Amino acid sequence: MPAVALLALFVIQLFRHRSIVVVGRRDSLDNHLYAGPKAAGMSNPRILLLGPPGAGKGTQSSNIVEAFGVEHVTTGDALRSNKEMDISDMDTKYDTPGEYMDRGELVPDAVVNAIVEEALTTADGFVLDGYPRNLEQAEELEGMTDLDAILSLSVGEEELVDRLTGRRVCDDCGTNYHVEFNQPEADGVCDECGGELVQREDDTEESVRNRLEVFEDNTAPVIDHYRDHEGFVEIDGEGTPDEVWTELKAAIERKA
Repeated sequence: MPAVALLALFVIQLFRHRSIVVVGRRDSLDNHLYAGPKAAGMSNPRILLLGPPGAGKGTQSSNIVEAFGVEHVTTGDALRSNKEMDISDMDTKYDTPGEYMDRGELVPDAVVNAIVEEALTTADGFVLDGYPRNLEQAEELEGMTDLDAILSLSVGEEELVDRLTGRRVCDDCGTNYHVEFNQPEADGVCDECGGELVQREDDTEESVRNRLEVFEDNTAPVIDHYRDHEGFVEIDGEGTPDEVWTELKAAIERKA
């Protein structure tokens, strides 16, 4: 068996019981996953949500889950929950995923591809965000599943920096807040569970600008790759969350 295939098989087995599908909280693959009520006339749409860090993919993915009854498949939370995993025997630049993330660099494709493929095999309809991040991953995804709608959120760089550096996340349940808007009722305390609100290490300004540069170099070409897909729609992501959701929902209903 080729070395690449052996590596992929190893990673799939390694991640089989890890948290890789997230809908507001981390759930094991072995548990039943939350799925909201299906919208009238829809049948398990397969949705890809694209956009730079801070574009609102997490917020809008939650809306999609609730409205269309699909599962939320994301790599970001899975990688953050496994930041300290030892990958030193996988011929990688660093020994843990966290070392890539803290520097604003991308985690190796072999690890990410295995996470996504395992998640999609269990999903009966999904919204996928955080993947693909480069053209090679886009080609991998084409071999995993067909897509009904491909939605791209467009937001300017300085708006993204303001959003991300001001973001605070509950250390217990993962709920997002912001220091200027969407503030909690009590400073530094999560409204949902009472957990402590923290700034993620990859939300400092230096790391954010690094991440946006990586996105422009690697993931912006992915958006161009999908522009000719019949399900592709570009969405203005600089409106309020409700305004963006109205446009997203209408696009899904047209395409899926």
